[in-house]
Amino acid sequence: MLFPPPGPSGAPRLTVELDLRPDARGDMLPRILWAGVAAPDEVGRSGYPSTFRGPGVPLLGEHAHELFTRPHLRGHRTGAPGSDAAWSTRFVLEDVEAADERLVVTATDDAAGLGLTTELETLPGGLLRGRHTIRSTGPGSYVLTGLEVVLPAPDDLVELLDFTGRHEGERTPQRHEVTDGLWLREGREGRPGLGGATVAVLGSRGFGTRTGTVLGVHVAWSGNSCFRVERSPDLGTTLGGGELLQPGEVVLAQGEAYTSPWVVFGASDEGLDGLAGAFHAYERSLPAHPAHQPVVLNVWEAVWFDHDLSRLHEIADRAARVGVERFVLDDGWFHGRRDDTAGLGDWWVDPDVWPEGLTPIADHVRGLGMQFGLWFEPEMVNPDSELYRAHPDWILSTGSRVPQLHRHQLVLDLSREEVWQHVHDRVHAVLSSAPVDYVKWDHNRELLEAGSGPRGGASAVRAQTLAFYRLLDSLRELHPGIDWESCASGGGRIDLGVLERTQRVWTSDMTDALARQHIQRWTTQLVAPEYLGAHVSAPVAHQSGRRFTLDFRAATALFGAFGIEWDLSTATEDELDALAGWVALHKRFRPLLHSGRVVRPETADPAVLLHGVVAADGSEALLAHVQLDESASNRGTVVRVPGLVADAAYDLAWAGPVDHRAVSRSVALPETGPTDGVAVRGAVLGTRGCWIPRRRPETVTLVHLRRARVDGQ
Repeated sequence: MLFPPPGPSGAPRLTVELDLRPDARGDMLPRILWAGVAAPDEVGRSGYPSTFRGPGVPLLGEHAHELFTRPHLRGHRTGAPGSDAAWSTRFVLEDVEAADERLVVTATDDAAGLGLTTELETLPGGLLRGRHTIRSTGPGSYVLTGLEVVLPAPDDLVELLDFTGRHEGERTPQRHEVTDGLWLREGREGRPGLGGATVAVLGSRGFGTRTGTVLGVHVAWSGNSCFRVERSPDLGTTLGGGELLQPGEVVLAQGEAYTSPWVVFGASDEGLDGLAGAFHAYERSLPAHPAHQPVVLNVWEAVWFDHDLSRLHEIADRAARVGVERFVLDDGWFHGRRDDTAGLGDWWVDPDVWPEGLTPIADHVRGLGMQFGLWFEPEMVNPDSELYRAHPDWILSTGSRVPQLHRHQLVLDLSREEVWQHVHDRVHAVLSSAPVDYVKWDHNRELLEAGSGPRGGASAVRAQTLAFYRLLDSLRELHPGIDWESCASGGGRIDLGVLERTQRVWTSDMTDALARQHIQRWTTQLVAPEYLGAHVSAPVAHQSGRRFTLDFRAATALFGAFGIEWDLSTATEDELDALAGWVALHKRFRPLLHSGRVVRPETADPAVLLHGVVAADGSEALLAHVQLDESASNRGTVVRVPGLVADAAYDLAWAGPVDHRAVSRSVALPETGPTDGVAVRGAVLGTRGCWIPRRRPETVTLVHLRRARVDGQ
């Protein structure tokens, strides 16, 4: 059986082939024989994909069927006679419900006292997602320790890519050869984490951004998670993931059930860009997807905790002058918040700083034609706060021991209804007291020793994650006009669970433009660029102390959710004029940048990064040549532009920096010279490319390609 079934022509999508035939005992679950990318009009042809069949893997891998690799379900039953045997299951297939976009398989194991439901669904963009539900039907309690969704991978996918990182250095790629045995990445921070895997990608040898066959997985969950790749001499390679469960976190009484997070898979024969495009297409189908991403100014790196109304007015006036559309007041506006050691949890406007509330600044900002945004960190509490002094037991902890502080804060136990309601009502009250259009929702510490008092100190990470979703969902319903940004020490909570609920993410606390080139490049492996907060920082980066030109800082931010993180009261008139030009350039290209296909052409020069966006219909493209450092040669770089219409002609135009005196405008075809006034066919641009000479370090050259008018059309 093929899922999804063969359909009309269209974009390639991930397809799995299942064997629904029972074994000799009649109790084997369906086996997934093959998983990979296939075009709808190719799937089901003779020999495709059946010629690639291997032994496959069961829909749920069980030890009872001679699976000696890591079982997909792990747990045991307690508190009932003869329950010790439930650690090993042998489910009997009961039913298979198949539709074009959804497959549901149900099974039972009466001896173990368990029921199983497995769901597979297709998603826009060609993705496939799956999840399991395990239900306890027997006496006593079933202690669940792990449940993962796993697919087989073709044998020629022999390299593995995932990501690591740190604060102000998220999503650093790492890759290695796949070998026999288990590779496991576990995230235990209570959020995906600054060093989280984000996605795990298996690929053919030497795969890159534009080349090779890849199969990737993402766990759509904002709590603890695990990614797994395993290769055995008998079954070959598998790829999967799920929620990482702490000891005792999920204990199912008779009649209770656990449903795993959605685990999302994608595949591509066009390298990492094809996989990224599948994720982006799905994100753009979400109801919460931003229809329009305003240009933002955030005052955090401009004023820190020093909230002076006259100074903020001046910054707002200058922001409006350069074309900003949304002004965000960051940390420091609420009770007792003069630095980061106090105040978290006391969510009311500090009358000592804002004697008339937030209305004066909100009205001033709105009067300038901009939206007004506000920062919160609702899940956290400082010990130096009115809330903690009144309710020291409201924190996540394993019992009487208070977890170690980090950033002077602890985590509120939102799994307790009274805590959830208190936080909900406080945030709702602030949002109802002033005209707020936007919320930056922060989460600045990991969940350490995250137990819950009413649960006897048992782990509550799962319950906390679900409570966060419920809190955000309720506030979104109460305030439908507000856009929401996810921030977690920068990029520590970026996943599809969050993207289903927000319009923006803060990509990293690092605003140094050189570092941001790499962070943004690899965050787009999962996240469409319109979500990625990308800000123009001050001339000297706060985090690194490095100095960059305005052109380099602005061009680095141009392709994402463009914003400014700079005290504009210190900018010169010339700087303001230049910044206004970059804002105008972003607005000009914003429809293309936030709807087109991300491309990252490969280059042999390690001192150069290439990236850009191509319109879905191939009508235009904007390419960036980023000279990071000195090149080892003087040859320049050939940029091959994928995704254009092969037989269409394109005009090439130099599009930036805004200051035309900054760099040479030379763009040429190999062996033919400059392209001024010459229309070039898409096939030529895709194979031979255009040529950009070597630039000075820390410069960005932008090239705009537009389909040429032919015969007056």
